[in-house]
Amino acid sequence: MQFNILVLPGDGIGPEVMTEALKVLKGVGRKFGHTFNLTNDLVGGAAIDAYGVALRDETAHQARASHAVLFGAVGGPKWSDPAAQVRPEDGLLALRKSMGVYANIRPVKSYPFLVNASPLKPAVVDGVDLIVVRELTGGLYYGQPKRRWSTQRGRRGVDTMKYSEMEIERILRVGFELARGRRKRLTSVDKANVLETSRLWRQIAIELAPQYPDVTVDHQLVDSCAMQLIQNPKQFDVLVMENTFGDILSDEASVLAGSLGMLPSASLAGIPAARSRRRARGFYEPVHGTAPDIAGQGKANPIATVLSTAMMLRYSLGLPKEAQAVEQAVDRVLEGGQRTADIVAQGERQVTTSQMGNAIVEALASAA
Repeated sequence: MQFNILVLPGDGIGPEVMTEALKVLKGVGRKFGHTFNLTNDLVGGAAIDAYGVALRDETAHQARASHAVLFGAVGGPKWSDPAAQVRPEDGLLALRKSMGVYANIRPVKSYPFLVNASPLKPAVVDGVDLIVVRELTGGLYYGQPKRRWSTQRGRRGVDTMKYSEMEIERILRVGFELARGRRKRLTSVDKANVLETSRLWRQIAIELAPQYPDVTVDHQLVDSCAMQLIQNPKQFDVLVMENTFGDILSDEASVLAGSLGMLPSASLAGIPAARSRRRARGFYEPVHGTAPDIAGQGKANPIATVLSTAMMLRYSLGLPKEAQAVEQAVDRVLEGGQRTADIVAQGERQVTTSQMGNAIVEALASAA
């Protein structure tokens, strides 16, 4: 089979981790007989430097025309001036909106051979396997009005959190469908004791629940959920929440896996229904940022980007067997004791970004 993939490495460690993910993708092609036609382009700070904009219209068009997009990371000190008119993150937000990828799926898994990489006790993190479903194209990040201005009494700023019934219902259905294909438990996260958008969110979640009688639903306030994620994470299966809450809690959940460098994500423009094999247009990126302090030093962990590539194989390309092969290759490499700087412990073997990528490719090739 042939697939057209748009590759946007971005800034900082983005190009380094993307190089390793593409090694693995090419390994999948060799092993399973697929052809991946790759188109490379600039986004974020790299695009600002080259074109003066964080995302060109041509790039957005190519993204919509491709089977999927592989994305690295954007941003860095060079472009972080608060007064800047164009910011690298503008390209990321615009691309998500342009592609209509409203459902961000962030799996968080603890590996038995990495429990000591987490700052939490092994008894807390061992066996954790959950998914954070984040609404991605609404809420504070997109709501209007959004502006800053000056008055005689000082400077002011406003951001607007706004959600429609349609936006809430469609992301909740993604959560329900994912839970239906897993352990059938959904936690809807809101701030219904304070926010009107959250009261609407909870009401719609309650109304939808009878359509999924096989899924057990509970509701948690976001502050309580933040505490429970650290105290008792194994209670969770699928958590669904609005944009800002999902951004924060999914990063918090990285301590369960030991590092942000372990967390992949998929942003989808459709429901990956548990009872169908329908493909979804997707945008795939690691949860971590650009890490400019280690860029170019071979210290970055490429596993999040590799696992994001596996999610692309599963959700957008309809290749679950190939996705599983990549995930199992990562498991074997970690079980074999190879560690990048962010997850290495005393006495373990530390490898470079490239060495980790090569090891995963070798494990993939040698698997039965």
